[in-house]
Amino acid sequence: MSILGPIALIVFWVAIILVTAKLGAEIALRVGQPPVLGELIVGIVLGNLGLLGFHALDAVKTDAVVNALAQIGVLILVFTIGLRSTIAQMIEVGTSSLLAAVLGVAVPFALGWGVSAWLLPDASPYVHLFLGAAITATGVAVIGRALHDIGLTHMPEARVIMGAAVIDDIIGFIILATLSGLISAVGKSAFSLLSVGIVTAKALGFLAGALIFGRYLFAKLLQFASKLKGEGILLLAGIAFCFIMSFLASLAGLEPVIGAFAAGLSLEERHYRSFLQKGDLPLEESIKPIAATLVPIFFVLMGMRTDLKALSDPGILGFAALLTAVAVMGKLASGLGVLGKGVDRLTVGIGMVPRGAVGLIFAGVGLTLSVEGLPIVTPSTFSALVIMVILTTLVALPLMKRRMDLLQRRRETDHSRRGKGAPVDRV
Repeated sequence: MSILGPIALIVFWVAIILVTAKLGAEIALRVGQPPVLGELIVGIVLGNLGLLGFHALDAVKTDAVVNALAQIGVLILVFTIGLRSTIAQMIEVGTSSLLAAVLGVAVPFALGWGVSAWLLPDASPYVHLFLGAAITATGVAVIGRALHDIGLTHMPEARVIMGAAVIDDIIGFIILATLSGLISAVGKSAFSLLSVGIVTAKALGFLAGALIFGRYLFAKLLQFASKLKGEGILLLAGIAFCFIMSFLASLAGLEPVIGAFAAGLSLEERHYRSFLQKGDLPLEESIKPIAATLVPIFFVLMGMRTDLKALSDPGILGFAALLTAVAVMGKLASGLGVLGKGVDRLTVGIGMVPRGAVGLIFAGVGLTLSVEGLPIVTPSTFSALVIMVILTTLVALPLMKRRMDLLQRRRETDHSRRGKGAPVDRV
């Protein structure tokens, strides 16, 4: 019998995850990549040490407590994604962003479905649906950070990309809500367009109800809570709202992350202005320390569950390569949605390619779903999805930076030539 109690071992595991996640994130930042990639790659290394004969961390992959902490972390992450996305933003971004977002979801979904149906012909239609949905995600946080770092957020391409990415995520979460509802209803009704329509209506109804509840009833409760004298009331109320909406989503047959996203989407700073007047930080700022602690656990755990041994199978490696290819092509098509002149369509398409955190959230959800006892996402398929997320992010961010730098220099040169009356070269 081990002299270590279960709690001692778990906190030791969590300490290893947090320290290595921070190191991975730091290395990623130093080479110009988003921190999430560093955390994910560290997880892949830790989870595959068994290939070198070291198995001490194997139990972490399936530990219930570590998994619970990771799931709470992803709820916090999705809540903050919702907080950064507002309905007003969707209205303001314009037709080009809306069309780019719609194409950026529809084309990858169709291509992903096709690849799944071709390479996994014996799989359930729900598997094809999920794999199509999994490659629709766009890493809005990763893209936003990259655009901020290169200092080109003022460019029209950047505004279209960010607007489309926000809408893309909202559509993606609606698709995820519909899929989770469909899968939970398996056995209760046959798969049909009618059943898809019913579950989609339920998912949209839940999101609409959450928005109404958050914007009116919960906003009123926040006004009352602002009169309390204790510290951290806004943060406590926000997290509680996130968890309650996640619970209600589960009761509705949807994934908990849908509730967390709806909770964040329904809240804006104006709803808790009375707290800000008292000197409290905005909710998105005050929740950062909690997110910085719990969210890396999710990404490292996702990496640990990536089986590199499975990728030694030429079939799985080919599946990952093809999935990555259609994931890239599908997002490049989003540039065709840009209307009018003055915005480079190829740049918009490249900017929509990175999957980042949202792609991993979709993959993680897939591991929890099953139909008639069979998992929607097998360990091998999960590994292929993780490779797709890594490659799309690694490839697209440097290409986007290079393309936008080139456009910026050409436009500055054109502006200078106009001032001198010289002929202008077309971009």
